[in-house]
Amino acid sequence: MINPTFLDKIAQVIIEDYSNDLYNTIIVLPNKRAKIFLIEALKKQVQNNILSPEIISIEDFIQNVSGIRTIDPIELVFEFYEVYLSITDVKQQQSFELFANWAKMLLQDFNEIDRYLLDSNHVLSYLKDIEDIKKWGVEVENKTKLLENYIDFWKLLPNYYQTLYNHLLKSGIGYQGLIYREAVNKLEAFSTSVTHKKYVFAGFNALNAAEEKIVQHLIATDQAKIYWDIDQAFLNDPYHDAGLFVRRFKESWKQYKSKPFEWIVDDFSAPKTIQVIGTPKTIGQAKITGSIIEKIIEDNPMATLDKVAVVLGDENMLVPLLYSLPATVGALNITMGYSSKNNPAQILIAKLFKMHTNALARNAKNYVFYYKDVLDILTHPLVEPYSKTSALVNTINQYNYTFITHQKLMDLNPNPSDLFRLLFGKWEEGSLQVLASLSQLLQTIKANLGNDSEDEKITKAFVFSIFKVINKLINYYSKHSHIDKIDTLHAIYKQVIDLAEVSFEGEPLNGLQIMGVLESRVLDFETVIITSMNEGKLPAGKSQNSFIPYDVKRELGLPTFKEKDAIYTYHFYHLLQRAKNIYLLYNTESEGLDAGEKSRFITQLEVEKQAKHILTHEIYNAVLPEKAYQPMVIPKSESVMERLKEIAEKGFSPSALTSYIRNPIQFYFQKILRIREVEEVEENVALNTLGTIIHETLKALYEPFIGKFISETDISNCFKQIDSEVLKQFKVVYKEGEIKKGRNLLAFEVAKRNVFNFLKVELESVKSGDAIKILALEKTYEETLIHPDLPFPVLIKGNVDRIEERNGIIRIIDYKTGKVDKGNIILTTWSGLTEDSSNDKIIQVLAYAFMYEKLALEQPMEAGIISFKNLKSGFMPFTFKVGKEVNTIIDKEMLRDYLEQIVVLLREILDVNIPFEEKV
Repeated sequence: MINPTFLDKIAQVIIEDYSNDLYNTIIVLPNKRAKIFLIEALKKQVQNNILSPEIISIEDFIQNVSGIRTIDPIELVFEFYEVYLSITDVKQQQSFELFANWAKMLLQDFNEIDRYLLDSNHVLSYLKDIEDIKKWGVEVENKTKLLENYIDFWKLLPNYYQTLYNHLLKSGIGYQGLIYREAVNKLEAFSTSVTHKKYVFAGFNALNAAEEKIVQHLIATDQAKIYWDIDQAFLNDPYHDAGLFVRRFKESWKQYKSKPFEWIVDDFSAPKTIQVIGTPKTIGQAKITGSIIEKIIEDNPMATLDKVAVVLGDENMLVPLLYSLPATVGALNITMGYSSKNNPAQILIAKLFKMHTNALARNAKNYVFYYKDVLDILTHPLVEPYSKTSALVNTINQYNYTFITHQKLMDLNPNPSDLFRLLFGKWEEGSLQVLASLSQLLQTIKANLGNDSEDEKITKAFVFSIFKVINKLINYYSKHSHIDKIDTLHAIYKQVIDLAEVSFEGEPLNGLQIMGVLESRVLDFETVIITSMNEGKLPAGKSQNSFIPYDVKRELGLPTFKEKDAIYTYHFYHLLQRAKNIYLLYNTESEGLDAGEKSRFITQLEVEKQAKHILTHEIYNAVLPEKAYQPMVIPKSESVMERLKEIAEKGFSPSALTSYIRNPIQFYFQKILRIREVEEVEENVALNTLGTIIHETLKALYEPFIGKFISETDISNCFKQIDSEVLKQFKVVYKEGEIKKGRNLLAFEVAKRNVFNFLKVELESVKSGDAIKILALEKTYEETLIHPDLPFPVLIKGNVDRIEERNGIIRIIDYKTGKVDKGNIILTTWSGLTEDSSNDKIIQVLAYAFMYEKLALEQPMEAGIISFKNLKSGFMPFTFKVGKEVNTIIDKEMLRDYLEQIVVLLREILDVNIPFEEKV
C-alpha cells in the first residue's frame, strides 16, 4: 500500500484539526472526482460514524462566492451574437456562421482577461493600437473599405466586451472568467457572511489571479488553509516546470514570510521502476497496456487493481484499450465518457443532416436525394429492423436509382411507417421544425427498443444522450429564432455533439482505474501506465487560439504555452511522485496523423535520473507471421458431391470451368454455395453491364436476318437504328440509371461507337463479296460428355453469342468488349491446357464448338472471338499451331484432344479426395 497518499494526509488533518466542527468545514479540491477518494480516505481515519464535511470543486466554490450560474459554451455564443447584433452597424453585421468563427476565440480572450483580473479596456485598446501600427504605412487614399472595416472591428472590441459582460450579469449567468471576476468583487461581502466556516484548499498547482486573490484573502482572515502537494525535487530546482507555479506562490505570498509552507514532500526520489516502452501506433500501445495488466494479475492473482491507473494521454485510445484488456480484469472504473463520435444515434443524426442539407443544396424545389445517403439511413441498425423498407432498398438497388426526388421516394414506398416519415420528411420549415422532428424521431427509436437485452438498454442510453443535445438546441433556437439556416444548425450541432458523451457505469473505488490526465489530479496510485507519451499529446503542445499576441500576454501576465506546458508537467510528475511501478508508452512513428516525437518528459526522466530509479527502455514491434495469408482449403463433403452431381446434370458452363481454373475457391462460392454478389446501385455503368448492352443491341439488330444471307441494304438499315436500339437496351439493362450526363453518357457513346464500328466492318466484308448467313444469336446449346474416366455423364451447356455461315464455313463467335489479341487464342500443345488460366478463351470457344458439332453436319467449322477493342483484327479464330503448320478448322481429332484435357479437369473437380484449394 502507498503510505500515505496526499488525500490520506488531508483526511488526517481534517480529523485532527477540524473534527469538532466538521459541519462548518468545507474542503475545496481541484475537481469533483477527488471527492469520492477523499471520503474514502476519511473513512479510514475514523472508527465511528461522523458527519462528512462539505467537499466541493474550485469551480463550484467560485460560483457560490459570485452567486452566478455558469453558461453553456454554445449558449454563450448565441448570447454574444445577440449583443453583437445590437451594437454593430446593420451593413457590417455578419451571418451567425461567420460570426461564430471568430467569436469563440474572442470569448476565450475575454475569459482570460477576467480570470487574470486585467483591465479589459487597456488590453483590448492595446490590440487596436497594435493593428493601427501594422497599417501605419497605408496612405489615407489607399485605405479600402475592407481595411476600414478591419480597423473598426478592433475598435469595437472594448464595447463588445462591456456590453456582453453587462448583458450576462443582468441575466445572472456568466462564463468562467466573468464568474471569477464577480467572485473577487463580492469577496469582502462573502467573507463576512461565512465567518463561522473554515475552508481547506487542497492539491492545487496553477491558480489564476482571481483564485490567488480569493484564497489569499481567506487565509489572511484566518478562514482558510491551503495544502500543496509538491515534491522537493521539483520545488528546489529553479528550472523544473513541475514546480513553476508553486515556486512563484511560495516566493510571492505574504503569509509564507511568517507561516510554514505545507506540504513539501520527498517521494519522487524514492525507489521506482520506470519502464519506457515504444511501439508503433495507438493499437500497439493498447495491446501492450493489456499485456502489462495481465502480467500484474498473473504475478498477484489475489490483489485488486484499485491501486493501478491507466492514464490515457490521448482519449481516442479508450475503445482500443477496452478491447485489449484481459478477461481477468473484474471491476473497472472509467472516468471518461464514451465519445459521441461512435454513438450510433449520433451517427444516424449526422447522416440525416448530410442527406437533407445535400438535398436542399442540390435542388431545394424538387428536393433530390442521393441514393447513397438514402441507403445509409435505411440500412442503419437503428432504422433497418423497424422501418419495413427492405423492398424499397431492393428496388433502389435493382433499378439503379442514383438521384431520387422526394416525391419519387414516397411513390416507391406507398405505405410508409411513422419512422420513415420522420426520417424523410422535408426540412423546409426552419430549424425549430427540424429539431422537433429529430426529437420525435429519437423518441420513436427509443419506443422501438426493449428492455430485455443488455444491448438494447445500452442503445437507449446512446439515444437518450443525443435526445438531450437536441432538446438543448430546441431551447437555444426558441430563444434565438432569427438564426434559422439549416447549414448553421448543422454547424452548431457538430460543435454541441462533442459534449454528448455517454458515461460508463462503474464503482469509482473498485478495480482498474482508467482516466484522462486531468482526472488524475490529487490522486495517487502504486502502479501507473501512461500512454501516448508523444509531443503534441503529453505535453499537448502549442495552440495559438487567441487574438492576443504572445509578447502582449507575457507583458500582461497572461498564461502562454510555457504555463500550459508547466501544468501538464506538474500533472505528469504528480502521477509519478508516489508510484512504485511506472510504464510510459509512446508511439515510435514520428510521422502520420497519430504521431509525434517521443515526449520531452521521457528525455527529462533519462537526463535527470534519480539515484534510486531503475529506468529501462524497450521497443516493441508486432510479431509478423511467416505467411501473410493462409489460403483456404475446403474438403469435399457428401453434400458438396451431391451439388457437383446436380451441376453435372444441369450443365457445366464454359465460364464455370474457367472460373475453377482461375481459382477453385471462387468456383466453390459461386457454383457450390451459390453465393451471388450483393445487388448494388450501379452509379457508373460497369464494364459487364456495358458488354450486356452491346450484346443485346447486336442481337436486336440482327434478329430479323436469322436464317438469311445479309445484304448491304440490311446493314445500312441497321446503322439507322443504332441510337434508338442502344438507348432501348440501356433502359432495359441499366433501368433507372442516369445516362444523360457524366461517365454514363460517355459509356452510352462508347456503346454506340462499338456497334457502329462492328457494323462498319461487317459492311466492308459484304461489299468485298463475303456471303454471310446468320444461323443463331444468343442461343443456348448443350452436349453430354460421356467418358470412362468420369464417374457419371457431364452435361456441357452454354450460351453462344453468334453462329454464322461465311463462305461455306461455319463460324462460332464470342463477342468480347475487352481487348483480346490473336496470341490469346493460339495453342501449340494440348498438354496442360486446363492448368493455365490464360487459356480460358480457348477452353470457352472450343466448348461451344463441342456443343455445336453435331448440328454442323460435317461442315467445316471455326470458333473464335471478335474483340470490340481490337476490331481491326476482325474475327480471330482458335488456331492450333505445330511448327509452321497452322490449323483453324476444328475437326474431330482436334475436339478429341480438347475433350481429353477437359476430362482431366472434370475428374479433378469431381474427385472427392481433391479439396478446393484457394489460389493466391
